[in-house]
Amino acid sequence: MEAGVFRYLLFKPLDPKQLSLLKDLTTLEICSVWDATSMYIRRQLLEKRAVDIGTGSFAVVSARASAGEDGVLVVDKPIFQLNQHVQRFYKIKEPKTKIPSEMFEYPLNLQEIAQISHFRVPVVECCIHETLLFFAEAL
Repeated sequence: MEAGVFRYLLFKPLDPKQLSLLKDLTTLEICSVWDATSMYIRRQLLEKRAVDIGTGSFAVVSARASAGEDGVLVVDKPIFQLNQHVQRFYKIKEPKTKIPSEMFEYPLNLQEIAQISHFRVPVVECCIHETLLFFAEAL
């Protein structure tokens, strides 16, 4: 999905025609797609897999937390990390916690998300893409 990230670098304001599916779907339908997407991402995170959604990745990384006076506890910390191209383009500060470079980032499984949400794969793909475009416009 590396090449696909560049479609979220907006050099000019977003044209409403680029969000044609979002305008046709109800809020409930959009939420249904993103609910299924969230469920998919959650399952991947529980299996310690990073998930690339196009503009960035979700992952679980180890972090240290203080436990009492002398103790340190290693905990799993869920994070979202913007893609470095998106981050630089929109001049967003680098995060303190990063996904380790050796962690493989899996793309979304649109077929599985479509099955969960009961929408066809092209509808799921377009809904996610247009929502991410809208997110990029907000950045």
